[in-house]
Parts: sequence; structure tokens; C-alpha cells
Amino acid sequence: MTVLMPKDFDKFIPTVSNEYQQMFNRLKSVTQVLMKDAEPEVGPTPKEVIWTRNKTKLYRYISDQPKKHKTPLLLIYALINKPYIMDLTKGSSLVEYLVNRGFDVYLLDWGTAGLEDKNMKLDDYIMDFIPRAVRKVLRKSNAQEVSILGYCMGGTITSIFAALHNDLPIRNLIFMTTPFDFEETGIYGALLDEQYFDIDKVVQTLGNIPPEMIDFGNKLIKPMANIYGPYVSLFDRAEDESFVKSFKLLQKWLNDGIPFPGESYRQWIRDFYQKNKLIKGELVIRGRQVKLEAITANVLNLSGEMDNIAPPHQVEALMNRISSKDKQYIKLPVGHTSIAFGSKATKITYPTIGNWLEERSN
Repeated sequence: MTVLMPKDFDKFIPTVSNEYQQMFNRLKSVTQVLMKDAEPEVGPTPKEVIWTRNKTKLYRYISDQPKKHKTPLLLIYALINKPYIMDLTKGSSLVEYLVNRGFDVYLLDWGTAGLEDKNMKLDDYIMDFIPRAVRKVLRKSNAQEVSILGYCMGGTITSIFAALHNDLPIRNLIFMTTPFDFEETGIYGALLDEQYFDIDKVVQTLGNIPPEMIDFGNKLIKPMANIYGPYVSLFDRAEDESFVKSFKLLQKWLNDGIPFPGESYRQWIRDFYQKNKLIKGELVIRGRQVKLEAITANVLNLSGEMDNIAPPHQVEALMNRISSKDKQYIKLPVGHTSIAFGSKATKITYPTIGNWLEERSN
């Protein structure tokens, strides 16, 4: 069987029609992208490790520019995928943008869980890891207060942490496409219904949850658009260098998943998707009941109009629960990923966060 490589396509290009020629040129370009091009580099903003615990690392981003704002900012991402979506590439990086605006920026990277971490619970991250990271940030920046930005599930974890740690000086909280109310979760709710989805058997069988399983579940929300859509778009725009660069970056991140610690996954599915305990005030973390009313920090809560993973109604639900006097909810014309990366992120998300934070960081 003969396998055609990109260099061989020229022999088979029909000459009868410019349309056919364009189609084969695109196919040649697509093949080049998928088979031959090297993976793009990610996480370009310089950083240093200032603290570690187990697999987790706390980074501080390095800049020659003077710090303009007294209050440091800690970024917290989910236990799913890797956090470099917030620093994907130069020119389209939330981290780079905030560093350039004079913020002292830190990132908590959970690392890649191994089988030995299967018993790690959300309690461990919320009660042990985040408090220590926050104290390290305060010491390193010589600051009296801290701002925290939580993205996706990272925001949910951050809200629980903030509700349980009034002893720590949290000045500002920013949530990006963060689910709080799990009553109406659409297809997710159907897939994870406890009548059909035996979470105990899943965790017992797998230990840690493979990233491929989580990725496939996300794609099932809109299977045609999520599985085939990106490649159709690549075929249509294969000669657009800017689009191809963005495609490669995003696909690298989407395919760079990490295992979800089994016990944390059990809690995430049962206590949130199946029981909706957080918004009801029934969630218990290490023996302590979580009351979102305990949150008094300034809050910026951002949702995405096109977000299928954390739809706006799941995000906005936080606003009626917290006690913050300075709180703002904004629905942006973005999706779950495009809130952090792409042209809409650079033009809309980044300035929205930067302007709000600047007014509250000195």
C-alpha cells in the first residue's frame, strides 16, 4: 500500500479546475500541520518556582518592569488540563498582559497526579495547598493583602477556600467561567445522573480518572462541533498563518490533559453535579460547612455567552449568595476557552480584568 506524503500531492493535483487546485493545496497544508509541523512552544512568560508541595509548584512571573500595584495576584486553575492556557503564547497571554500592567503575578500549578495521588481530596487542596501558597505569596511580595483569580473549576475551589479562610487577607476575587450552581447542567447532568453513572465504581476501577475520559465527556456536549469542527475549520483556513498558529496552540493544550485524582473526582461529581451542595450551603470540607455568605472580598464574576461547560446561569448564581459590598457580574461574548485565549480575550477579557483589578489593588 502506497502512502502519500505531502511532497507527493503535487503529482496528483488536477489541472482542470482552480477549485480543485485550491482544495488540494489546503489538504496539503492540513497534512503539513497535522503530520510534520513541530509542536508550538507554550508558557513564554519568564517565571521562577518559589514553593513546592508534592507535585504542586507555585510560580512567580519575572519582569523588568517595576511593580505598580501593591496587591499581588494569584492565579488558580482547575485540576483538569494544565494552567498554561493563561499563558499560551506571546501576545495572547493573560499572564503577560497583567505582568505588563505592573501586577505581581503568581500561578499555582497542581502538576500531574500519579497513581500515588489517587486519595487526594478537594479538602487537601483547599485546606492545605492554597493557604500555604497564599501565605508564601504575601511573604514574597511583602504585601498585606492578596487578589486571587480562579478559572473554571479553579474558581469553584477558590470560592470554597475564601469562604473557609476569613483569617487570610483576601482583598479581591475574580472568577472566570466558574460553575457554582449545578442544578441545571444540561447534557452533563444527564451523563452524570447517579441513576446511570456509578461514581464509586468508576473511582474504584480507575483510581485516577484518565484525561481522555474527561475530554471525551466535554466533547459529547456538542460532538459534531467539538470533534470534527476544528478540523473542518482548519481545512477551510489552512492557508491563514494566524489561524493555523492558534489552532496548533489550542490543540496542544486540549490534548495535554492530566489525570484527575480519584477521590477529588468522586467529590466533584457527587457533591457538585449530583447533589449541588455548594450553592445549597450543604457542602462540608474537612468537617466545616461551606457558606458562600462568608465571602466579603471584592468580587468580579465573569461568564461567557457561548460557554457550554459553565453556562452563564451556573456562574451568575454566586452573586445572590456572597456578602461582598463591591461585586460585579459581567457576561462576555466569549466561550469557555476563548475567554482566556484569542482575539476576543485580548480585546475584551484582559482589559476587563486589568481595569477592575487596577482600581482595587492599591
